[in-house]
Amino acid sequence: MKIAFVTPELQSLVRRTNLAEISEALPRTLREAGHDIRVFMPFTRDVNTFPMKGLDPCGSVTVKGELGPVSINLHQGLLGDLPVILLDHEKLFRNRHPYGDENGPYLDNWLRFSVFARAVLEALEELRFRPDILHCMDWTAGLIPVYRELEYLNSKPDHPASRAGVYFAIHNLAMQGSFEREILPRIGLPMETFQHVRGVALDGRVNFLKAGAEFATIIGTHSPAQAQRIQHTDRGYGLEETFQRRKKELVGVTNGIDYSTWDPGSDELLAQTFTAEDAGAGGDYPGKRKCKAALQDLLKLDRGPRTPIIGVIGRFDADSGCDLLAEIMTDVLERNFEVVMMGSGQAEILDRIRTIESTFMGRCRLIDGYHVQVAHQLLAGIDILALPSHYQPSNALCAIGMRYGTVPVVYEHSGLDDTVVDLEAEPEKGTGFFFRHYSGAGLLEAFDTVRVAYKAASSWKETVRRCLELDFSWQATATNYLKAYRRVTRRVKAQLEEV
Repeated sequence: MKIAFVTPELQSLVRRTNLAEISEALPRTLREAGHDIRVFMPFTRDVNTFPMKGLDPCGSVTVKGELGPVSINLHQGLLGDLPVILLDHEKLFRNRHPYGDENGPYLDNWLRFSVFARAVLEALEELRFRPDILHCMDWTAGLIPVYRELEYLNSKPDHPASRAGVYFAIHNLAMQGSFEREILPRIGLPMETFQHVRGVALDGRVNFLKAGAEFATIIGTHSPAQAQRIQHTDRGYGLEETFQRRKKELVGVTNGIDYSTWDPGSDELLAQTFTAEDAGAGGDYPGKRKCKAALQDLLKLDRGPRTPIIGVIGRFDADSGCDLLAEIMTDVLERNFEVVMMGSGQAEILDRIRTIESTFMGRCRLIDGYHVQVAHQLLAGIDILALPSHYQPSNALCAIGMRYGTVPVVYEHSGLDDTVVDLEAEPEKGTGFFFRHYSGAGLLEAFDTVRVAYKAASSWKETVRRCLELDFSWQATATNYLKAYRRVTRRVKAQLEEV
């Protein structure tokens, strides 16, 4: 199968969110399985081209911009054996970060990603690549299915864009690319695409995520349960009606994790490697125990093998649920937990965490920013991974944590119920804990449950073993994506027959 994979991030080149990990791991796996897949992404200032081989100019395309034609240069190279095409424009991409800067999202992101969408479609013909599938990641690629249908399908039926169906992957429903309606003529869309029930409008604004969901051949979410849940009121971030109307085109595929990168059995960053087969006397894992002690030493935490450590990795804001965590942090620490938090976020929340950190020296540690090496050591050394977000855009971090024998705590309706089995509901099969009321009190109640469970050493070790034995490989995941792609190609074939 031929696949054009469109993303704003790629793990080895530029990473802003965990979308980057999915955007690299899935294409690599499909490439290894023999499929012709090529990645298209903007050549932003953060892109590190060092890992690429043979990066050379391969053409250019001219597309509509706000004030006239815009020329986009194309560069192609190999990331391993994965072809990557970088779309280059000095003002729109090369001198900018992927989404924004310290002042927030760029105000002209609507222009940047409308030009990007058109350039990707035109690049297919320039590169003489005729894909079966356009796999579009999130709102930044949301206009690709719109332009494909309105500007190619009827007027240019032989163009590669017309022949390819769209799999529109929703990674993070909370980030939608919403802009004032005045941009509509400036991105070349007729008013009827705004006013129509199957249009690009949400709450009176142009919404790039809704555009992708309305015009895509198939819509993908990160789990089967999530595909069902987002059809219900207050679970689809305003897009419930779209998901209900398009439920036959809505699928959920649980993503995998990169076992070559995240493998506690061969991870050179760990104090000691370990696997599910390494259980010692009494079911304990000496390697994980040593990683915990090394983490406590590294971060100057109080040394204690039976003191449970909670880890949090991500962006500290209300979307990630860290406002709940900040609210109850003192209560958690007074319950004899240690807490390690790594990431960036809202100043208000960070200041509160720093105050708590200074009060609980040796029990609480905040690590500013994301550091890959520390992430490996943290996930191997902590006992519990807190994922308090109301909605989880990916199961990747949760799956990686369990891969390292770390037990997750998640919100019941976050979309991770395809990844985590609740220990309270199924004690013999459980791999983590759910909190059922989305509040600080609800989260604290879950930690109280965890504290009791952790004291029951033999059953806790069994939970760790079940986590370690889970299979989240991308090979299994890629098979499910291919099934979804075949649904796309069948629908496109029928669509083209009608044209």
